Amino acid sequence: MKYVFEPPGLTSIPVANSAQEFPVHRVYCVGKNYAEHVREMGLDPKRDPPCFFMKPADAIVTTGQIPYPPGTSNYHYEAELVIAIGKQGSNILAEDVMSYIYGYAVGFDMTRRDLQISSGKLGYPWETGKGFDYSAPVSSVYPLSDVGRIDSGRIALTVNGEPRQDSDISDMIWKNHEIISELSRLYILQPGDLIFTGTPAGVGAVVPGDKLVASIEKLGEVAIEIVEPL
Repeated sequence: MKYVFEPPGLTSIPVANSAQEFPVHRVYCVGKNYAEHVREMGLDPKRDPPCFFMKPADAIVTTGQIPYPPGTSNYHYEAELVIAIGKQGSNILAEDVMSYIYGYAVGFDMTRRDLQISSGKLGYPWETGKGFDYSAPVSSVYPLSDVGRIDSGRIALTVNGEPRQDSDISDMIWKNHEIISELSRLYILQPGDLIFTGTPAGVGAVVPGDKLVASIEKLGEVAIEIVEPL
C-alpha cells in the first residue's frame, strides 16, 4: 500500500521480564476516583458515574525525560495504576473482567492543570489539559500471570526524594472491575487498550529539573525527569 507520507510507528510498551512489547491501541483515563484527591480539587467525592476521558496513544512515553509542555504554568503529576487489556470485549460483567486483563503498569497522568480547570469552568472537554504530547509516561507492563490480581497495595510518588502522594489502590471510589465493566458499556475494549485508573491526593506542580518517582506495590517504580521545553 502506498501512503502520501510515511505513517508513524506503532506505540508499544515493554513487557516486564520479556523480550515482547505490548502494542498500545487506546488510552482511557478515569478522573475523580480517589475521595481525598476529589476533595483537594474542591469537589464533593460522591459516587457519581465514572468520569472517563482519553489521551492519544502516542502520548505514551517510556523514556525517562519529559519536556515541560507549552501553554501552561501549572504542570502537575498524578501517579496511577494502569490496567492493560488483553482481549476484545463489550458489556463485560463485573465478575468476568479478570479474563480481559493482560497486566498492569505504573503510570503518570501528567496534567496542564490550569488548562484543565479553565476548560471545566467553560464546560469544554479536558483534552488540552490532559491529552497532550508526552502526557502519559508509563512503566513496563507486568503480566497478570506474574503479579496476580491488584485490587489493593500502596501507591506513592516522590518529587526530588520528597513524599508527595501515598495511598492504597483499595481507596479507589470505582474499583478496577467496575471501571472495566462500565467502560465496556461505552466502548468496545480492544487488546492493547490501557486504562489509567485515577490518582490519590497530593498532586502538585513541577518544573524543569524536578525528578519524579511513582511506585505501586508488586509493580516496582518508574522514574521521570522534567526537562526544558522542546
